[in-house]
Amino acid sequence: MSQMTAVNAIRIERGRAQEVADRFAKPKSVHTFEGFVRMEVWMKGNLAEHDELHICTTWEDQKYFDQWLTSRENGKAHGQSSKETDASEKATSNPILGSELSIFTTLVQHLPATTNE
Repeated sequence: MSQMTAVNAIRIERGRAQEVADRFAKPKSVHTFEGFVRMEVWMKGNLAEHDELHICTTWEDQKYFDQWLTSRENGKAHGQSSKETDASEKATSNPILGSELSIFTTLVQHLPATTNE
């Protein structure tokens, strides 16, 4: 097994990154999934056209991430419900311009050194 990290780079209307980041402030169902290690939300700086957040989830192995991707909870977390939303309302209220998912496998990892006194 090899640890992996999924990074969802989300492009957001300029000035609205914190609004989207706030959606991740409280842990949701992903942190209860088998194989989940951690989630981090990073903001990319110095972009002129838009804001960008990177939602990074680390997993013990790719198979656990794949199970999360196909889960009902993932669909709920990403707004894929049976309820229909008015298209014009969704377009005006949603600051997300687009996203791209990248997968990384951990090849080398260094943890803090321990001191024995």
